[in-house]
Amino acid sequence: MTVVVVTDSSASLPAELTADLQVLTVPLHVLVDDREIREGLDECGDIDYGSSQVTTSAASPGDLRAVYEQALELSEGDGVVAVHISRQLSGTWEAGRQAVRDMDASDRIRLVDSLSAGLGTGLPVLAAARRAKSGEPLDVVYDSAVAAASRGRAFIVVNRTEQLRRGGRLSSAAAFFGSELVTKPILQIVDGRLELREKARTRSKAFTKLVAAAVDAAGEDGATVAVQHLGAAEAATTIAGQLRDLIPGIREVIIAEFGPTLGVHLGMGAVGALVVPGGCG
Repeated sequence: MTVVVVTDSSASLPAELTADLQVLTVPLHVLVDDREIREGLDECGDIDYGSSQVTTSAASPGDLRAVYEQALELSEGDGVVAVHISRQLSGTWEAGRQAVRDMDASDRIRLVDSLSAGLGTGLPVLAAARRAKSGEPLDVVYDSAVAAASRGRAFIVVNRTEQLRRGGRLSSAAAFFGSELVTKPILQIVDGRLELREKARTRSKAFTKLVAAAVDAAGEDGATVAVQHLGAAEAATTIAGQLRDLIPGIREVIIAEFGPTLGVHLGMGAVGALVVPGGCG
């Protein structure tokens, strides 16, 4: 058989890609009042992304163990590589480590901290899954995920940072940026942590800075690029077109929506550009 790649639902990869590459996905959870929604499995309905009553939770060790065991069986002993959202942003990676420890299968299941979120996690998953599909052994599949994660860069424009600060994903240093009523924050993920990068006076100027940051991060040797959004499809399509035009030798561009577990923290209108210099295999 071949190595099987596992991720969590925050990775946001389009279903056709995960199906083709046989990636297994563990759902994260959105909590709306007393209702628990498993991302990607349960009907979400209309989520109020600005409500303080909507929260998220990581996958449990039990959730992860069930999928790891399924993946290990499917691999027929070739092994599993599990690529998860940054441990600085979610407890999922740590829960995965506990699950592997409980299974006593550390020699056949390798965990990767993607150092990112959304398609910043999804692109390392893509790199690993493509290696797995071509029949590469466990070490090679694992190394490809780690390499893509270490090269990846993520930049995000949000309308407000209040939800991120409330959820503990962003420090109070946001106060340095003044009133969010008159500025648009541009964020970046550095070593798995979400940080404020710069500000812009208008949304259009923020998008210009977002594109410039992604182009600079991509370099000149080709890159895989992803654009994500929440309720901003037109802006995402425009930005993807600009990146196609501006990045030399661009390998591929993926456009997808942020799922609800990230949407709760980023808010409506968020747009992200995620880049892996050198591509994803």
